[in-house]
Amino acid sequence: MSRKSEVKKNYFNRELSWLAFNRRVLNLCSEPTFPLLERMRFLSIVSNNLDEFFEIRVAGLEQQLESGVIEVGFDGLGPREQLRRISVITSAMTADEYSCWTDTLVPELKKEKIFFKTPRQCSAQEKRWLKKYFEDNVFPALTPLAVDPAHPFPHLRNKGLYVLLSISNPLQRRAPADMAIIPVPPILSRVIRIESSKPDEIHLVYLSDTIKYYAEQLFPGYKVRNSAIFRITRNSDLYFDEEETENLLQTIENELHNRRKGAAVRLEIEDCVSDSALRPLVEAIDIDKGFIFKIPASPLNLARLSVAYDMIDRPDLKFPPYRQNVPDEFKNCSDYFSVIKEKDRILHHPYDSFAPVEEFISRASKDPNVLAIKLTLYRTSQGSPIVKALKEAARNGKQVTVLIELKARFDEENNIQWARELEERGVHVVYGIVGLKTHCKTCLIVRREEGGILRRYVHLGTGNYNSKTAKIYTDLSFFSAREDIASEVASLFNTLTGKNIKPNFEKLWVAPFCFHSKFIELVKRETENAKAGKPARIIIKVNSVVEQLSIDALYEASQAGVKIDMIVRGICALVPKIKGLSDNITVKSIVGVYLEHSRIYYFENGGDPIVYVGSGDIMTRNMFKRIECLFPIEDAEIKSRIVDEILPAMLKDNQFSSVLHSNGAYYKSAEMKKAEQFSCQKFFEIQ
Repeated sequence: MSRKSEVKKNYFNRELSWLAFNRRVLNLCSEPTFPLLERMRFLSIVSNNLDEFFEIRVAGLEQQLESGVIEVGFDGLGPREQLRRISVITSAMTADEYSCWTDTLVPELKKEKIFFKTPRQCSAQEKRWLKKYFEDNVFPALTPLAVDPAHPFPHLRNKGLYVLLSISNPLQRRAPADMAIIPVPPILSRVIRIESSKPDEIHLVYLSDTIKYYAEQLFPGYKVRNSAIFRITRNSDLYFDEEETENLLQTIENELHNRRKGAAVRLEIEDCVSDSALRPLVEAIDIDKGFIFKIPASPLNLARLSVAYDMIDRPDLKFPPYRQNVPDEFKNCSDYFSVIKEKDRILHHPYDSFAPVEEFISRASKDPNVLAIKLTLYRTSQGSPIVKALKEAARNGKQVTVLIELKARFDEENNIQWARELEERGVHVVYGIVGLKTHCKTCLIVRREEGGILRRYVHLGTGNYNSKTAKIYTDLSFFSAREDIASEVASLFNTLTGKNIKPNFEKLWVAPFCFHSKFIELVKRETENAKAGKPARIIIKVNSVVEQLSIDALYEASQAGVKIDMIVRGICALVPKIKGLSDNITVKSIVGVYLEHSRIYYFENGGDPIVYVGSGDIMTRNMFKRIECLFPIEDAEIKSRIVDEILPAMLKDNQFSSVLHSNGAYYKSAEMKKAEQFSCQKFFEIQ
């Protein structure tokens, strides 16, 4: 067998593995235990996921081909073959999305008196109402664009909606049709609710369909021969050389404008488009024909179903609101610092409320004994109480330092806004280390206590300081006042804000300095323990597994007899259950109501378990190209909660989980099908 064949056999391709993950999300749209509108919402998530996949991953592969710098990953697939397979898989996935929508969800919504219509399907009364709505609320905002020698082809926004028209002058016999384009204004709601005489019914039409239906009004005297709604997905990565950038904030602001002009990587267009209308559009945007998707039904962009979800007031068709738990130690707590000083504390989101994290920072901002607050901000929510608390802390004279990651993908504009607002309030804002994205979730508070002693308190997490995602992502939050942990968190912040060529961390795993080496060290320790006949086991719960040296170390451990259980939500390049290589490795993915986001690393360690939790996945970017922070769980009570409750429940899950097989397919094992249905997420809700 050739080395190339071995490589292909031993590793899964990253991009194809991600598409398999999105397929698992799509499966939730048919989940019988999910309320109807939640299944519709998950369909919007699938579509949104694909948008980002094309904007970043497909765009990157096409860039490789264009540049001539061809990179073949350790899975053995080059960019051309990856693009070919992606085209086939995404075509099938798109067809299945619309089949789910038109054949399953729309009929079920009709039974619930929720009607999604095109203008042609509206009654005469509804058409009258819609025409007036169009003339009053839509027509004034439209800008028709002719395309001819006097009107060059316009620049089309990334993911913008457009109506493509073939129009002709009916007074000129056999006159060729002209191209015209109507941009759908992004400021207008993509979904219109039609007034109905039946209050128990909901009738909805799409804005784009409405503009298409009345398009002739924008070209008086012309006849519309063909019309089709379309959208283009463009390359959305940012390009700049940080080494040559003096003002990172200004550079990223400039690059955000360039992002909107990125190369086209996907064209979605209604299948009613004529060949004569499609041909010049394809030529104008220079799109690979393998990534032209003809869409059979409305809406063209299923991600916009999230708008309809918010508009439809039917609580009976949505998940019931979940009341998050506030642990007893934080309930009616007058002194958070005493509670944390007493012992380490942990929260399991979204089952435990995120409010104690916000309250911790808020109280620090007002506490006269707090001298300094330091925090990393990767993504946060609009109106964030944490940002508000940081501003208040600065106003109260405290030293406030916030490290904002400007390159948090698709959140750059928000983060630029936070940076400017915080700077205006006197917060010292920094942007981290050149060439490394700051992804760790860390907070350090310095407080003067009795006797004038300075004590440091820390919050470390697996998720962002974002109250919105804390309700839908599963994450862990950790509070501690232990000096051995706090001193290393302080060293991490000093590294981020100052200069330190080789910082030393004993307790923490900090990427890119020691995360990878410490992980490999513990995997090898388990390998040696297994060879020596000692207890040996590894449990890993992460989002993605892609880094080759880590995978190879896990393969070696498996061959030595270490039992390895992996819970990997998304991408997994490791191939389980290969005879003689990964017999002892199982990989499962949990895709359920909440997005699994926490990272947990468990090592048996000869009967004295070691547990680490943090922000980093087993990916090259997390281990070598980002600032990540993973921390040890050494408190006996917290360790027991993770080892005896959280991890076993995840491993037991058979309702929203599937097992990865050596052929790359995910499906439930025979044992899972036979066992009584168990969802770890539901289990955690009732604990």
